[in-house]
Amino acid sequence: MIPQQIIKKSALAILFIFTVLFLSACWDREEVNDLALVTATGIDKKANNKIELSVLVFIPKGGGSQQSMDINSSGNSSNVLVRSAEGTTIADAMSKLQEKLPRTIFWGDSEVFIFNEALAKDGIRDHIDFIMRHPQLRERGEIFVSKQKAKDILELMPPLERDLSEVLNELVQHKVGMDVTTKKLAQMLISDSGDCALPWIKILPPEKGKKQEQTIAYITGTAIFKKDKMVGVIDSSVTRGVLWLRDEIRLAIVTINPPHTEGYISVNLTQASSKLMPKIKNGKWKITLQAESNSDIVQNTTKLDVSNPEVGKMIEKQVNKAIENRMRLALKHVQKDMKADVFGFAEAFHRKYPDRWNKEKNHWDKIFPNVEVSFQIKSKIRRQGMSS
Repeated sequence: MIPQQIIKKSALAILFIFTVLFLSACWDREEVNDLALVTATGIDKKANNKIELSVLVFIPKGGGSQQSMDINSSGNSSNVLVRSAEGTTIADAMSKLQEKLPRTIFWGDSEVFIFNEALAKDGIRDHIDFIMRHPQLRERGEIFVSKQKAKDILELMPPLERDLSEVLNELVQHKVGMDVTTKKLAQMLISDSGDCALPWIKILPPEKGKKQEQTIAYITGTAIFKKDKMVGVIDSSVTRGVLWLRDEIRLAIVTINPPHTEGYISVNLTQASSKLMPKIKNGKWKITLQAESNSDIVQNTTKLDVSNPEVGKMIEKQVNKAIENRMRLALKHVQKDMKADVFGFAEAFHRKYPDRWNKEKNHWDKIFPNVEVSFQIKSKIRRQGMSS
């Protein structure tokens, strides 16, 4: 009779053998040298209802021939290239683009998506829907609208950064304008108003003596969309007001000219927040914008003693007025002229008056331009600088 201990050991050995048979291996692995890593994507409108899909491909060091590397103005090798293909849809253009590249296109590193102005005016909903559905494309990818062709922007050779995708990502981090990811844009498009706003970029003219492509694209304002179609552009100054109304203001310098004195005082906003307070009374739809900010004085070219409490209160009032003027300017251009609710007014009314909203939501396009907006702004000067 076989001892019980030997039976147990034999059963354990058989179990290990069967386990090894079912272990997965690296049969489906893909080497980096076999991939074309896309870091930025551009979409332009073409004739006959077609689009042109352009990609900025990063070639890892050692992954390409030395002849394929360009030399930028800093003297550094730039392992990037741009390829394009036309199609009736993004998916169609993707398949044709793959035919032009010997490596498998990998979309998981695409951090930037650029829509040309002409395409944006026709509508971007279908394109955003595709990006959201594709398993590789990032929901966190930053979205931009360009004045020039998206392909021309991708072909720029930035003096400081590796490629254009890094330039735009750095600019977004600086909070100089709107910061809109694919996911955030999709949420705007299915919001109560359906209106949205995207950062507007243009090619910065190159320095004297430099080649036409030796420059960058930079954020110069905001493209305003009614539903999914672009209806206009606002500049950087008006954009600051939009950011206040959306509670997205993070960094700002406010410069005031105090009354009865020569010179200027500039304050740096260190903390800022805003809140929309909706109210419906006697058939009138109203919004009160409550905003608070803390600031530091960073420059004083006047003869005022900013350490004087009375002078400090005067500066705070002037800062309040400057912030309100920026928001009023944004309301004039976007609410009155373009009639696009990119501020979130619809969501604010929906949250507070759900029953009333369900009855009136189909008339929001007529209600929104007539919403009365008032302001409650409180600014606090925290520090006066290192010297008096």
